[in-house]
Amino acid sequence: MMLGALAFCVAVSLVLGSKDLSIEQIAGGLSGTDPDAATIMFTLRGSRTVLGIIVGAALGMAGALMQAFTRNPLADPGILGVNAGAAFAVAVGGAVFGITSLAGTVWFALCGAMVTTVAVWAIGAAGRGGPDALRITLAGVAIGAVLSGFTTGITLLSPDVLDRMRGWNAGTISNTPFDQFRWLLPFLAFGFVLALLVAKPLNSLALGDDLALSLGASVVRTRVLAVVAATLLCAAATAAAGPIAFVGLMVPHAVRWFTGPDQRWILAGSVLTAPVLLLASDIGGRLVLASGELPVGVVTAFVGGPVLIALVRRTGASAL
Repeated sequence: MMLGALAFCVAVSLVLGSKDLSIEQIAGGLSGTDPDAATIMFTLRGSRTVLGIIVGAALGMAGALMQAFTRNPLADPGILGVNAGAAFAVAVGGAVFGITSLAGTVWFALCGAMVTTVAVWAIGAAGRGGPDALRITLAGVAIGAVLSGFTTGITLLSPDVLDRMRGWNAGTISNTPFDQFRWLLPFLAFGFVLALLVAKPLNSLALGDDLALSLGASVVRTRVLAVVAATLLCAAATAAAGPIAFVGLMVPHAVRWFTGPDQRWILAGSVLTAPVLLLASDIGGRLVLASGELPVGVVTAFVGGPVLIALVRRTGASAL
């Protein structure tokens, strides 16, 4: 079902946008007899469609991993401050080192996401009782707010960085050409492989550390690999599209309603469902305004805000 929904979103993403294409132009673009329509469909819209699939899958799996290894139903790259950490590092890279290409940005995003993840986990795990879902969430929100303030300060002090990051910081998949994707693939591939390796041990981890140890699972190794996988996926997605929030929060919950608590099915379902959400949001952002477009990050925020409130109010939200 989700494969069909994804195929439908891909087709709609190629033919619909701020510039209307007639049936004849679409047919000409598909057949190659209309070069202008083909350029719009397969170069401009094609690159953002492929990027939407890649970024959506990465954010969906990163969110599922974070919710699993923190045992926190509100875990998400945005809420835990990972997106803000990656954005802050990208701003520093642009202001201090003049880094503007995706090849350099992705490394700064990776460093920022990793440091933020470790800091949030260290704060959430401090004190008696070990890691606590509420402390982790509060630490992520606080650190994310601080880093977002620093990022805003850097961009205001550096007009060049502000100009480059203005659209990117809102979350967009429209500005990355095909030839830049090669810088993302190694990070994404390594992150996906690590996620698959820890999917089964994460099921044991959901039962609690003591029971997981009694079942033979390596708690420390599982958490470390899950953290590395989530950080790689989030960093690559943020470097390419900016800090897009709520995708990693909404999708694993929706998938869990249909698959149950097995992390293997949740991760697989998130990889397929998150691109559908992101592409649908991007299509909506193209069509909602009479002129111009809304960045996809703004659309997901409109959708994700009410979902977050519903999850906070739902008494069973902690049952992962």
